Amino acid sequence: MKLKNRHPYMFISPAVLLLSLFSLIPILIAFFISFTDMNLKGLADWSSISFIGLENYQSLFADDKFIKSIFNTIFYVVIGVPLVIICSLSIALLLNYGTSKLFTMFRAVYYMPSITNIIAVAVIWGYLYNTEYGLFNYLLSLLTVENIPWLQEPTIAKISLIILAVWKGIGINMIIFLAALQGIPKSYYEAAEMDGANRLQVLFHVTLPLLRYATFFVTVTTLIGWMQFFEEPFVMTDGGPLDGTISIALFIYKEGFQFSEFGYAAAASFVLFAMIIIVTMIQFKFRKSDTEY
Repeated sequence: MKLKNRHPYMFISPAVLLLSLFSLIPILIAFFISFTDMNLKGLADWSSISFIGLENYQSLFADDKFIKSIFNTIFYVVIGVPLVIICSLSIALLLNYGTSKLFTMFRAVYYMPSITNIIAVAVIWGYLYNTEYGLFNYLLSLLTVENIPWLQEPTIAKISLIILAVWKGIGINMIIFLAALQGIPKSYYEAAEMDGANRLQVLFHVTLPLLRYATFFVTVTTLIGWMQFFEEPFVMTDGGPLDGTISIALFIYKEGFQFSEFGYAAAASFVLFAMIIIVTMIQFKFRKSDTEY
């Protein structure tokens, strides 16, 4: 049976084709590779690749380094995601009430870290975190505080990376919140003012409830981004010290591109993929129940 209207399919077919070639098909191939012992030798000689079933997945959960990367990623997510959301929303609220050119300049200033190359950022923050002559320890020395090993102690190094990532990630979310704030009709604020509401009441009973869709979007995208935390530990610590800052994404990179264990890395990537899917579904479930309520 011929389609009555083929024009919509003609318009979406390029996008579907590109999505299939560069996303869906590679995912399926990677999923198959995760059940093999594929390595660098297997790229040259496919006959040397063996199907090993769930062995890669079993080895992963017996691998102390992978388990540590999971806990490190959870640490990043639990601390970093709320910080990014709170800081982004706070800055957006402050900038929303300013109309002068100074506030316009501040918008650009807060957004610039998001578009700055991570290598340039790493060089600058490397000097800031330097134990001997870094700016942070110099400022602390004025308060007679001893030098802090920002990137030499596992827990402190994770916190240091979170501070860097929060600083770098505020800009995009701030723009989203700012756009949502400017889309709120002024009639709501006028009605609240007529009812005698003060600023805090307006914030908690008018502004924040009307930002729930933007907050949900920012939460989902930020959470997914932080679960794939990679750039900061890669360029700043390379997962050290003692694998104290290694994330799941960095673990996958090391296994796949440094040790050439492609099957093992593919299995780890699908564990991360499953974690992201589960967390995202939970968020949508909470969002759905909140909407129904």
